[in-house]
Amino acid sequence: MSSKDHFTLTAVQARRGHCLHLTYADGQSFDVDLSDWIGSSKVLAPLRDSSLFAQARRGFRGRTVDWIEDELDLAADNLRNLAIEQSGGIGHERIWTWLHDTGLTLEQAAQALGISRRMLIYYRDGEKPIPRTVWLACLGWEAVRPQGRTLPMRVPTGMNWAVPQG
Repeated sequence: MSSKDHFTLTAVQARRGHCLHLTYADGQSFDVDLSDWIGSSKVLAPLRDSSLFAQARRGFRGRTVDWIEDELDLAADNLRNLAIEQSGGIGHERIWTWLHDTGLTLEQAAQALGISRRMLIYYRDGEKPIPRTVWLACLGWEAVRPQGRTLPMRVPTGMNWAVPQG
């Protein structure tokens, strides 16, 4: 199985209430509720029609869920990320965003988090679930923005930060 098979759908089943049951090539199954996306997106508004929503099917090579070919679909990796987040997990897209926002290289980020570069890649690519401790380390790094190899002795409080006057 290739490393991207965890984003390849093998089965899609529409359920009531704008929910999908998704099965991926790595054997994982998820339920995902699309109500919020459908309610807040013009592009997805046609899916408010329950008869159209019920037509959900596996798209080309299992990379999408399709309703109207070449017109209305959602990517399998985004749906998996949403399902993980909805179940209380930490979706891999958070690591992508954190890396982008911090500007850290993979090597720098792995060192900052105290994990191997390879493990960070597994988390970033969604190949392994992100432990809560790793995500908390990302948030902690954001809070203190350490410089160099020296970690701060304490976390700054709200009183340590200047509040812009305006």
